[in-house]
Amino acid sequence: MATFLYKLGRLAFRRRHFVALIWVALLTLAGVGAASAPAAGSASFSIPGTEAQKTFDLLEQRFPGSSADGATARVVFKAPAGEKMTAAGNKATVEQAVRELGTGSEVASVTDPYKTRSLSKDGTIAYAQVSYKVPGMELEDSSKDALETSADDARDAGLTVEIGGDALQAVPATGAAEIIGIAVAAVVLVVTLGSLVAAGLPLLTAIIGVGIGVSTITALANALDLGSTTSILASMIGLAVGIDYALFIVSRYRGELAEGREREDAAGRAVGTAGSAVVFAGLTVVIALVGLAVVNIPMLTKMGIAAAGTVAIAVLIALTMIPALLGYAGRRVQPAGGKSRLLGRGKAAKNAGSRETTGTPETARNAGTAESAKHVAGAAGAAGVENAEVSATPERSATPQAAEAKPNMGTRWARFVVRRPIAVLVLAVVGLGAAALPAAQLELGLPDDGSQPTSTTQRRAYDLLSEGFGPGFNGPLMVVVDAKSSDDPKSAATTVSDEIKGLKGVVSVAPATFNKSGDTAMITVIPDSKPSSTQTEDLVHEIRGAGADIKADTDAQVLVTGATAMNIDFSQKLNDALLPYLALVVGLAFLLLIVVFRSILVPLKAALGFLLSVLAALGAVVAVFQWGWLSGLMGVEETGPIMSMMPIFMVGVVFGLAMDYEVFLVTRMREAYVHGERPGQAVVTGFKHGARVVTAAAVIMMAVFAGFIGSTEQMVKMIGFGLAVAVFFDAFVVRMTIVPAVLALLGKKAWWLPKWLDRALPNVDIEGEGLRDTSDDRPKDEDRELVRV
Repeated sequence: MATFLYKLGRLAFRRRHFVALIWVALLTLAGVGAASAPAAGSASFSIPGTEAQKTFDLLEQRFPGSSADGATARVVFKAPAGEKMTAAGNKATVEQAVRELGTGSEVASVTDPYKTRSLSKDGTIAYAQVSYKVPGMELEDSSKDALETSADDARDAGLTVEIGGDALQAVPATGAAEIIGIAVAAVVLVVTLGSLVAAGLPLLTAIIGVGIGVSTITALANALDLGSTTSILASMIGLAVGIDYALFIVSRYRGELAEGREREDAAGRAVGTAGSAVVFAGLTVVIALVGLAVVNIPMLTKMGIAAAGTVAIAVLIALTMIPALLGYAGRRVQPAGGKSRLLGRGKAAKNAGSRETTGTPETARNAGTAESAKHVAGAAGAAGVENAEVSATPERSATPQAAEAKPNMGTRWARFVVRRPIAVLVLAVVGLGAAALPAAQLELGLPDDGSQPTSTTQRRAYDLLSEGFGPGFNGPLMVVVDAKSSDDPKSAATTVSDEIKGLKGVVSVAPATFNKSGDTAMITVIPDSKPSSTQTEDLVHEIRGAGADIKADTDAQVLVTGATAMNIDFSQKLNDALLPYLALVVGLAFLLLIVVFRSILVPLKAALGFLLSVLAALGAVVAVFQWGWLSGLMGVEETGPIMSMMPIFMVGVVFGLAMDYEVFLVTRMREAYVHGERPGQAVVTGFKHGARVVTAAAVIMMAVFAGFIGSTEQMVKMIGFGLAVAVFFDAFVVRMTIVPAVLALLGKKAWWLPKWLDRALPNVDIEGEGLRDTSDDRPKDEDRELVRV
């Protein structure tokens, strides 16, 4: 693979006009498609195989024309202090509002609270329910304006009026924090790469990749039934990995320049080595996202596939457009160690200069080899690696340039960890374990109006209904009696009603409503607990349990649906799918990493480290969004259960991103090991070359994800926070601390692979061993023998 990517990188460098034209054309095509496509609505929410979904489908068949998937609005009225809603003036105001609400072309029906007796016991609160023919995200602005105008008119008459339901649902906004995240990424790139030009390349390619991905999602949103949240999550993940993948290739390119390579050859080698890591890192992310299909929830599957497509685009752009742009940049991208005018010109790279600035290739190789000998000798001694043999000529080892060499932060940290692996490992594992403790009290659920900020009319309507009718009124249960096989459908419905009335936790049971055929009845049940509570969940299971006995007596089937029952079934299905999903994703990635690292223990260590980081991240999410710790700082106005899809979605994304750092960091160690270094020194070498870039990549990802905390959508806010925290734990605690400690303890065993398996596995050459024969610049035999550790 390294040889193929090497040739691809050189081709893109030479044919940069053609490559840039292709990507610009794709961006234009996607943009035109997005501009001409209808706006994305809310994706249809279905949970195949659950009782709530089967019941919902049955209602659409037995009660045709009921607009079961249409938007609803509850207009809640409260009388002024000391008055009741039955007063003549208040009643006239409400009746006028009801007449106005029923005039819209998209309105299916409006209930009159005085005819349906939708009044609180104390007579101070009433509500009218408006049903629409289309979903909330598809409502025209005129319908929303009419709804708000009717409420304003009633307010002017002296009533308190609030609107609940999904009729006022809006497309979620991410806020200005997303721009701040990108700005932070830009600063990190400038500091890491040393110039505005080099820093601009990852940002430019990432924005182009996200632009193509998100525009394509927008263009296909209606055809594929993609919700507005899909594009937000795709842009979140695509932007983060796009910047990181480009950063690794640009950084490797600068390193190749510092070793004295021509720019075209350096671009090819950067794509052949770092590009190989990008391909496998991208594959792990794609596997994790596409693997969400095993949950068998269409909405989640589409979100995963859309995000995976954006990641695939990011990989392709990094492999082709980055070398093309490097060709355009020319000398404006400095070798590693050199600085641009922006930061003040410093010393050239200590290992060597580029051919344009440091003389002959032979001089560059000799300088680099001497410095490598000096560095390896010092690092091996400091790391406690025994029996290290260093052979170098006196002239080369004693040069002032070698004497002045100072290990970078990554080298010093790796030496520290390798010297004290047990203490570092125990401290890191205990720390992550402590962070993961809140995850033991994880409560899952789906958001309703009760989780909205108190500043919204939806939340105030929710509170008024709870005040007037009890907390369970916001989450009624729809019990359906399928009496098609019963001899007496009405008697069966009566039996069901009587049975439910006798259950604990039931406030009221509405009279049964039959369809035209008289074989199916709907019964509305109001629990005494709020929709997201465990008491309501227990009541749903109890009703379903009682249905088995009722069917034996009446031949009528009892089914429970409604938004509350849907949420309960949704959470249960996600819980049931979590272990199979983990097994599939971790298993496939484990096999992939065996091919990459040609080791058994390294992939196993990678998977176990991921579990630690994701549990710690879930613990942080519970502490903030469920317990309320630092909720004000994070803009969390209302705490409550963690959204049901959060754990499984975070597991998928974090696993993919965790493997990114594993691949980028450990491939450098593997590269050093296969080139002759001892295991302990290979760890130090991997950190010397990769720690700075991995650190920058992690900070960039954290900044991008944290930017989405400013979203008005609770799910996007929660995922942004969870991913930012997970990246911190995984990059800085697991990959930068636990990984070197474990590898230092394992020694050569870390790279052990059964011989039969070694022969069976394909050789992907991610270390770029095959590139030694692709250039006339390959080192001489005597140069290779200078360093032997």
